[in-house]
Amino acid sequence: MPDSPLEPTVSPVFTISRREFLKTAGLFLAGSLVLDACGGPAAAPSPVPTPRPTRPPGAEPADEFGDPITPLGKFRAWGNYYEFIRSNQGIAEAAKNLQTSPWKIEVGGLVRNPKTFDLDDLRKFGLEERIYRLRCMQAWSMVVPWTGFPLHKLLKLVEPTAEAKYVRFVALHNPQQMPGQDKNSPGYAQWLASGGQKAMGRPTEDAPYIWPYAEALHLDEARHDLVLLATGSHGEPLRPENGAPVRLVVPWKYAFKSLKAVVRIELVAEKPVTFWNHAMPAEMGWYANVNPDVPTPRWKQSREMRFLGQDPEPVLPTLMFNGYTPQVAHLYAGLDLKSNF
Repeated sequence: MPDSPLEPTVSPVFTISRREFLKTAGLFLAGSLVLDACGGPAAAPSPVPTPRPTRPPGAEPADEFGDPITPLGKFRAWGNYYEFIRSNQGIAEAAKNLQTSPWKIEVGGLVRNPKTFDLDDLRKFGLEERIYRLRCMQAWSMVVPWTGFPLHKLLKLVEPTAEAKYVRFVALHNPQQMPGQDKNSPGYAQWLASGGQKAMGRPTEDAPYIWPYAEALHLDEARHDLVLLATGSHGEPLRPENGAPVRLVVPWKYAFKSLKAVVRIELVAEKPVTFWNHAMPAEMGWYANVNPDVPTPRWKQSREMRFLGQDPEPVLPTLMFNGYTPQVAHLYAGLDLKSNF
């Protein structure tokens, strides 16, 4: 990968719309979705492709393909947040008492101007709305209208040194508020007794995860204009179950890279160890780019269920880099994306 910073990108031009592709493609999602490294049990999608909703232009917010946004209720009701619960559902109830104010993010490491930012400081970067697709390794996806600002604005302010090659992100570690981090909590004990670790490919006598949750990007990835620090969605502040008060959003990577409840950002010289890549290296690659041609040992990645509040929900083809190929493919020129998954 090059080490030079990236210039902001422009929207791509597509010769065929995704909607037209779906009209001509025979789509189905083989098998069922059960427990994934992205989260807990998932519903199996319909084996028969369902028609996409047709909406007049401008009728509702949509992404650049015209795909409508996922309703707020579904966005709040379904996700993955192992700090609270080992299930896709029930996160809002489990996380409702998380204290999200006051909040500070420490930025340091190989930078000339280390700083600590509170929420008011972050708002000074100027908030904007970006509608992005969010793709989980469980093969479900959403379209989310995020409110936030490009991470490169913050990185420019702290001035990474020439030695900085990677950006490490660290989430909140607070077992008192996050029972999933506490091996003595009732929720953890119940999950352990159910054989949860075996389902994750780890023996039950081992500790399953190393907290705090940490993720990382190459510096050029982190400087890309698509990468956000998000403080809101659907026109309102983020809620605890969705990563409040501040989360990372990297739309061309699987959702586990978009770390929630950010408290620390570090610029480092060596490639950092990351949470899921350490826990399940055979399935959770360090790069974690959305790639329909690279299945995990347990799941194919060529199809996805799109959550739109429909019954049944549509099943769509997964796009390389989650549809952001024109913007980000140059970051990986010459890199074998099957071995560097």
